[in-house]
Amino acid sequence: MNRCAWGTSDPLMTVYHDKEWGVPLHDDRALFEMLILEGMQAGLSWQTILNKREAFRKALDGFQPERVATYGEAKLAELLANPGIVRNRLKVNAAITNAQASLAVRKEQGSFDAYIWGFVGGRPKVNGRRAMGDIPAKTAEADAMSKDLLKRGFRFVGPTICYAFMQSAGLVNDHTVDCFRYGELASRA
Repeated sequence: MNRCAWGTSDPLMTVYHDKEWGVPLHDDRALFEMLILEGMQAGLSWQTILNKREAFRKALDGFQPERVATYGEAKLAELLANPGIVRNRLKVNAAITNAQASLAVRKEQGSFDAYIWGFVGGRPKVNGRRAMGDIPAKTAEADAMSKDLLKRGFRFVGPTICYAFMQSAGLVNDHTVDCFRYGELASRA
């Protein structure tokens, strides 16, 4: 069975590749989780984030933006002392700020899902990448998403983070064409 090259590096990465990466998400909480995790990855490997994901879920109340948006100084101190997560003050503060901003988007747009999927016209963009080297770090859609998120007060949402988020949340299908997931996901687009 052919997979994208990165999906064979570790059993956890293989499961993530085979079951999650590129599958279209249409759930506000799940989209918020992926956006936060992609921001937490900045400067780190995705494998590091996957290894810490369950600890993040526990520490951040299941990534419920309604809960995360209310965190104050005591919860911030608790999070920064938690060895199971990335303890970068700027990133943890961004998670709280982004929860508040996502709730504002939800109020304005009806759902975070509708807003996010608007950057790709509501349907996954199916790319035909032949090799991992063909996959860009960012795209025009990711640039547009980043600019709009920043304008709305989100943090740790640069164009590269936004493109990684778009890939993980299934807004784009960047599985290489020889990967078994490419065809499976392309047929659903």
